[in-house]
Amino acid sequence: MYKHILIPTDGSELSEKALHEGIDLARSVNARVTVFTASPPFNSFAAEAAMGHDSHVEYTATADELASSRLKVGTEYAKLKGVQARIEHVYAEHPYEAIINAVSKDGCDLVCMASHGRKGIAGLLVGSETSKVLTHSKVPVLVCR
Repeated sequence: MYKHILIPTDGSELSEKALHEGIDLARSVNARVTVFTASPPFNSFAAEAAMGHDSHVEYTATADELASSRLKVGTEYAKLKGVQARIEHVYAEHPYEAIINAVSKDGCDLVCMASHGRKGIAGLLVGSETSKVLTHSKVPVLVCR
């Protein structure tokens, strides 16, 4: 069935649930996983004060630390379940494009990801990375909620 599952995470509670679901599925079908996260590239004019940094070096250190903590959740759970896991952190303006690229580059045959379920104007304005992955993916996408 599935041999290599990509599990994107943004560090949210729903993403953690998708990590567990994806790793449990991988265990049941004897697949391996790639736990994936994407960070926005450095921008000296950050929209959020928390993302504003004095330098590219400072930003990268902070983003790498945050990504590492997100990915650790998945690798620890995979180890607990006996599932082979690797991690991947990229910088990307559009996370859905990074996910699609990772699927192709890494030879994944399933994406398992969370949906935050934003509806109405919030869904239109913010957009859904999950919806974009569903639209553009050439492999099956399992959406966890």
